[in-house]
Amino acid sequence: MRAAVLRRVAPAEERPLSLEDLPVPFPGEGEVLLRISVCGICRTELDEVEGRVEARLPVIPGHQVVGRVEELGPGAGKLGRGERVGVAWIYRTCGRCAFCTSGRENLCPEFRGTGCDADGGYAEYMVVHEDFAHPLPRSLSDTQAAPLLCAGAIGYRSLRLTGLRNGEVIGLYGYGSSAHLVHQLIRHLFPSSEVYVFTRRRGDGPSRLAEEQGADWVGETGDTPPRKLHRAIDTTPSGESVREALRNLERGGRLVMNLIRKETPIPELDYASHLWWEKEVKSVANLTREDVREFLRVAAEIPLRPSVTEFRLEEANEALLSLKRGRYRGSGVLRIG
Repeated sequence: MRAAVLRRVAPAEERPLSLEDLPVPFPGEGEVLLRISVCGICRTELDEVEGRVEARLPVIPGHQVVGRVEELGPGAGKLGRGERVGVAWIYRTCGRCAFCTSGRENLCPEFRGTGCDADGGYAEYMVVHEDFAHPLPRSLSDTQAAPLLCAGAIGYRSLRLTGLRNGEVIGLYGYGSSAHLVHQLIRHLFPSSEVYVFTRRRGDGPSRLAEEQGADWVGETGDTPPRKLHRAIDTTPSGESVREALRNLERGGRLVMNLIRKETPIPELDYASHLWWEKEVKSVANLTREDVREFLRVAAEIPLRPSVTEFRLEEANEALLSLKRGRYRGSGVLRIG
């Protein structure tokens, strides 16, 4: 099978993914073999490639996987051959610890990430335990479904964690794959809330997309919006956006950080200016299977449609570099088969 493999950590400019011909993996106990059609592109893959997230090397990246069940391993039987499923960031958990048994499997000490701790979807085939493969709504095409499996699902978890109430103002710092989907969720779930968007610079692709999707105000990180923010979600690689979001928060407001790593440090915070008045900062760590399944139901009902730019598997390095440099709007997807 063809696969894009990460064997060394390096800047994306060095194009460290190598296109290789590898054996098709065999499904083990309770696992299924998937023939992959598309795989979404995520900033976490960029973090793995550049070393901010430690991945098992060598590894096949990719954790927004859409494919069809090709073979069933011993003991597998919940999914049928030919069934279309998605695989998200959550690849495996222990199922026994206090976190797993209390609905918080995203915090499991043995959490394994797809395309990080186990081979993922930048390939023609992959294996996954059937309990971690999600049947996809028929109303979503393969290309539409892929970004929902991480960018959408983790955005859904982040939005829930903000505690947003209808009519409150929410700020979105960064407007990439996740934020442009969260924006659609907010319009559906909280129609009276105003959405303020902060991007790198006015007039760039993300800011134009935000305007097209009906943002109430669009500015740059560092700007002061028309009203204080009751809630905010930060998806940017910049540490500066944390301080700016806290500066713009209303008293009692909450900032949710929807990312695994920052590329630049968070600047020093002044307690009186940034954190007093019971302002909160909350991180998002991974996601649960229930997050994915619940979100897919909501996304199909809305219906939610990502803005997608497609790349071929052979262009995986170029796709990550384009993501790093902000060359496309919305979500990127690799077309595998």
